[in-house]
Amino acid sequence: MLYRIVATVVKIALASLCVGVVLSSLNVTAEQVLADMGLTPEKIILWLSEGAQWAIPHLLLGSIVIVPVWIIIYLFRPPRG
Repeated sequence: MLYRIVATVVKIALASLCVGVVLSSLNVTAEQVLADMGLTPEKIILWLSEGAQWAIPHLLLGSIVIVPVWIIIYLFRPPRG
């Protein structure tokens, strides 16, 4: 399973590199594409920061419930093999 994930990531990276080379040869930059969409790198960083500030407390709160439940289920499973 890990092999499939790594293979997929490598394929995406190679495809992105090829598209980047083609767009670069056509004199298209990331700044131009973002500006055409009405975005700036600063706005994207702000959105990522706000998303992390929202997600981290929710992840911690959920893990307070999920992790002990998972441990209990794991301990009471019948042995394999």
